[in-house]
Amino acid sequence: MKTTAVYLIGIGGIGMSALARYYKHSGLFVAGYDKTKSALTQELENEGMLIHYADDISSVPENCKNSETTLIIYTPAVPKEHSELNYFVSNKFNVVKRSKILGLIANEKHTFAVAGTHGKTTTSTLLAHILTVAADGCNAFLGGISKNYNSNLLLSSSQNLVAEADEFDRSFLQLFPNAAVVTATDADHLDIYGNVEEMRKAFGEFAAQIKPNGTLIVKKGVEIELPKNDINIYTYSVNEICDFYASDIKLCSDACYSFDINLPDKKICNCKLGVPGWINVENAVAATALAWTTGFDEQKLKDALADFAGVKRRFDVQINTPKLTYIDDYAHHPEELKATITSIKNMYVERKITVIFQPHLYTRTRDFAADFAKSLSLADELILLDIYPAREVPIEGITSKIIFDKVTCNEKTLCTKQELMSILNHKKFDVLTTLGAGDIDLFVEPITKMLNEKLNL
Repeated sequence: MKTTAVYLIGIGGIGMSALARYYKHSGLFVAGYDKTKSALTQELENEGMLIHYADDISSVPENCKNSETTLIIYTPAVPKEHSELNYFVSNKFNVVKRSKILGLIANEKHTFAVAGTHGKTTTSTLLAHILTVAADGCNAFLGGISKNYNSNLLLSSSQNLVAEADEFDRSFLQLFPNAAVVTATDADHLDIYGNVEEMRKAFGEFAAQIKPNGTLIVKKGVEIELPKNDINIYTYSVNEICDFYASDIKLCSDACYSFDINLPDKKICNCKLGVPGWINVENAVAATALAWTTGFDEQKLKDALADFAGVKRRFDVQINTPKLTYIDDYAHHPEELKATITSIKNMYVERKITVIFQPHLYTRTRDFAADFAKSLSLADELILLDIYPAREVPIEGITSKIIFDKVTCNEKTLCTKQELMSILNHKKFDVLTTLGAGDIDLFVEPITKMLNEKLNL
């Protein structure tokens, strides 16, 4: 019998929700569970999917209780003791991890995979936009909401597919792309890999899965064992001379950058990116490099770069006036924090930078406390929240204070989420940024509202 229903455990996750939309578009009945209601789950419900928020098999729609016609997809973030997951496994449903499903879909297409411990979402979203505007179109499963398309899923009749290659839980080893980029291999997910050497070994295994005659593009200086199979290998950089790099980079009055892009066979002059941030120039070089492997219209490429509106929660400018600027970003790794804060300092020279940061995961806090403190010390002022646990249980002695005590900026505050808005209401800001991968995004709207009210006083 063929599949008529898809049930997703963890449907509100960014990768899971893209799959939910994909199967809904394919005409299947789609439902799911998630731990918490969110703006994204509300959108899915508005699109006709049935979602509940209690781990209770009696809440699963009857359409999804036939083991012969229902596909069960789950995210590795779901705990092993989850009763719905165990019910489906014990009753011999077809139960598959999200990464394997994405791999099966991608294997039918000409796949561009974006891997790296940071930079994946913006690079893949920009690549999808470039292919849509300047090439043959694409399908895309994105790790964030594209502001150009207001979705994390792009569908077209094209054979091109853009996918984020996520190293968490070794998910990217389910992908066998035609072309791939590796943006970074800084230590992360040590709860999965044990040490950085094992993590980088997995990146090498991923690169070795690129199809014959395919292409690997690696950021210059990134540590990875290069595959020895029959593929083309290139390097890219934001501004160091290599196969793909930017030159004549200029900061414009709107805080965005103009630049030339140097390719192996030509130079594309006078490009301008539609979103601010030095780090996004680097992402633009990586995305253009991948698009180069399939070909594009040069003028339309420039149009796509200029028209790129970015990704929600990726260097996402909420307010930008001479008196006050507010930027929200997903940064949750020390190197990401360093890149984001440095980009902001380069854009707003001689203005006071205040950072609100929510650490993500006890293990990541434990493993990188000193590195977090070093990056956060680049700010003029820090407001540090409690750790967002996500899938983890507390670890004795691991709190935000182990970061806080090492931070060297003169102004610093340690507070809970419940105290945050009251603290902010009594402060004046010049340039404010919220950083983190937990539920700090729930504060973006109230902070924006509060700051706008202060501006209008």
